[in-house]
Amino acid sequence: MTENIKKTLPMDTDSDNSLPGRFEESNTEYFEEKTTNTKPKNRWIWIGMLSFVIVSSGFFAYYFLNQDDIDSQIIQNAINRDPEKKLVDRYNIGKYGSDHAHAAIVVLVDNSQVNFGLQQFQLASKYIHFEDNNPYLIHKHASGVPLEMLFESLGIEITQECIKFNNNTNYDAQTKYCISQDQDIVTYLNGKIYNSDIFEHEIKHGDRILISFGDSTSIVKTLAYLEALKIFDIPRRDPQFFGDEIMV
Repeated sequence: MTENIKKTLPMDTDSDNSLPGRFEESNTEYFEEKTTNTKPKNRWIWIGMLSFVIVSSGFFAYYFLNQDDIDSQIIQNAINRDPEKKLVDRYNIGKYGSDHAHAAIVVLVDNSQVNFGLQQFQLASKYIHFEDNNPYLIHKHASGVPLEMLFESLGIEITQECIKFNNNTNYDAQTKYCISQDQDIVTYLNGKIYNSDIFEHEIKHGDRILISFGDSTSIVKTLAYLEALKIFDIPRRDPQFFGDEIMV
């Protein structure tokens, strides 16, 4: 038996909009939050990038407009660095007090001995120096200090070809002596001729060093004189450096 059933569409209240999985109802809040949070983030990213571009452009514009002045200041700052610090950095030596050694040295120029007892040669560096107006005795107060550092601190350049005196009152400004057919530079270490680069040698306690420019007529006599020079023992206490004075 067939009954006439009146078919009606579901009422709004019976709608399945509230069922899980429906986009309109269940996920609305999720998508709205994501959308509203993304826009401010993107805006701040763009603002940050724009600010960086503006600041960078301003810096480079300033640099290029003032390049000469900036480069000049950089060079001047390098020149004004502490000369002692330059030597320490260049030779990568140990800390002050990491070593202590005494050595004797004679430098001859045309058979005349350079007098390191003069004031301009005294205490030029706290790491390696002459002191107490002694004309020959080297004091070394750090490890890794080569002989070259001593001469550089004194304004004396010595290579295997030339000896050059800079800012030295006993010699004309930048006086230079270079080897020739009749003159040569020879070096001795502890009585024996030293064929390697003596200026790279790290001084050890008791070393006796001879550097001679000119003829070799007085070498034997000078070696005997060098051997007779007194090298003082190392004090028991490590020397202390106070300003311009070094106490041993």
